[in-house]
Amino acid sequence: MNIKQAKEQIKNTMTAYFTKDARGNYVMPLYKQRPIFLMGPPGIGKTAIIEQVAGELGVGVLSYSMTHHTRQSALGLPYIAHKNYGGKEYMVSEYTMSEIIAAIYDMMEETGVKEGILFLDEINCVSETLAPIMLQFLQYKVFGRHRVPDGWVVVTAGNPPEYNNSVREFDIVTWDRLKRVDVEPDFDVWKEYAYKTGVHAAVLTYLEIRKADFYQIESTIDGKRFVTARGWDDLSQMLTLYEQHGLVVDEDLVRQYLQDEKIAKRFAAYYDLFNKYRSDYQVDQILAGDVSETIKERAMQAGFDERLSLLGLLLDAVTAEVKEVIHGKRVLEQLMQVLKQFYGQAARGGQQPLAVLEQLLQIEKDKLENGRKSGSITTDGQQQREALLAFLEAGCDKIANENDGMQAFALLKMEFDSHVKRLKQAGKEKGVLLDNLFAFCEEVFPDGHELLLLVTELTANYYTAKYISEYGCERYFAHNKELMFYERQKKIIEELDLLDLDLTPEA
Repeated sequence: MNIKQAKEQIKNTMTAYFTKDARGNYVMPLYKQRPIFLMGPPGIGKTAIIEQVAGELGVGVLSYSMTHHTRQSALGLPYIAHKNYGGKEYMVSEYTMSEIIAAIYDMMEETGVKEGILFLDEINCVSETLAPIMLQFLQYKVFGRHRVPDGWVVVTAGNPPEYNNSVREFDIVTWDRLKRVDVEPDFDVWKEYAYKTGVHAAVLTYLEIRKADFYQIESTIDGKRFVTARGWDDLSQMLTLYEQHGLVVDEDLVRQYLQDEKIAKRFAAYYDLFNKYRSDYQVDQILAGDVSETIKERAMQAGFDERLSLLGLLLDAVTAEVKEVIHGKRVLEQLMQVLKQFYGQAARGGQQPLAVLEQLLQIEKDKLENGRKSGSITTDGQQQREALLAFLEAGCDKIANENDGMQAFALLKMEFDSHVKRLKQAGKEKGVLLDNLFAFCEEVFPDGHELLLLVTELTANYYTAKYISEYGCERYFAHNKELMFYERQKKIIEELDLLDLDLTPEA
């Protein structure tokens, strides 16, 4: 299965394992909760989806690479305990708490997060001395005499033996206690993640042209040559930072992340060409509806690769714009909940307004800090909560000298309403950008597949899809109907081809 399907499997399993009965007890006891084992090639995003699941479910996550652990750090250190059996005292070997188990309790104490995911990577590559301990842990969730706390689900991962010489094959007894999920690389699925996390447009458009370069592992005389999803993701972040600082992106930099000489050379050459397109095509003017005839003429005469790059530039610009609106709406939704609490305590409850707001501010700060420490908040969630804190801090200054709760609430609501008005205006403005994007493509690509590709990408892109679902876009829906008809027509043709009917009349 692909990484998206694997994520869904994990999320569903977490939901089942976290289910409680009416008395607050977990319906499925810990010993019956099979650890999930993600089996797949390196760098396809196994660790990333665990972090995403934790953030989306609001639970903690602790990650360990088991190749870095010794028997002592996993099991704990031995010590001599004195015990009395049948009236006689005996010395018995005991073990201190495992570093891994202790880390779970530390997180629970520091953050207040009581549920989470213990993610153990490279589980099938542990040392010979640690192997028996790990097999026991997978079966019973116990290191020595200390077990994983209730509410913590064990997820493990490993690479198939063809990718790692250190892999140890599990026996049937161990496999029979695991939920095995096999994962394979899939560019189209990774692209959804890439849109949501802001992967560089040059990376996305290049891989759209050369999908075969997305994931490659090859054994040669000189060693391994490989390109992974992780490599593309990390390169993307470095490209963005280099551009912010005006640093030169060259083939040497690319090769540090794409460790296949041919692919690194191809992408470096494409990146230079991409930057030329970014300079030549006036993206801001296209989206503003003020594009020159020269630009239109060039787009009409461009080859498919250049058209694809141009679409990537336009989609990247639109995504950045609508992302602000989507984030802004989420912030206002959170802010509304805080203001409701303020109204109940200060406006109606008679408590001192500033003290109430400062207390609510501190609660939100603690949520953000605990979320960061425990990994129970996504990157987008952090940004939105930071914007929420900025509003509340400004609100404290605004009501600092106001002792009347109703009046203080009125001041905060006035500021909130102002934010809502600005967001609505921003939503309309982003809609104009989308209309101008469609108008440009309709004019310069009237007979090509670019419009169908544009609709497809807007649908796959988390932020543009979210924006269109909430604010609408008439041109999108019109072309989407054409796309659905086209896909249905193509499917019918494929089904007829599969039938392979012999319509030749019998002699």
